[in-house]
Amino acid sequence: MTQIWLIEAIGWAGAAMILLAYLMLSAGRLPARSMTYQGLNLAGAIAFVINSGWNGAIPSAALNVVWAAIAIFALIRMAKATS
Repeated sequence: MTQIWLIEAIGWAGAAMILLAYLMLSAGRLPARSMTYQGLNLAGAIAFVINSGWNGAIPSAALNVVWAAIAIFALIRMAKATS
């Protein structure tokens, strides 16, 4: 029972992170090329992969693997641009 609760909490935390990133972007509080924006997307996507994979929602898990890969790609590009 505790494990199921933990997986659900991870999923809800992931949803909150992605929604917060989008809200901050839409409100003009974060640029798309910020480490914070991409980091929130990455962490949220990883949380969704854990939750949806556990629950057998393979299309959602696959989408979020790609979402995380895009965030990693953006973070790497930003890190290279600053070095």
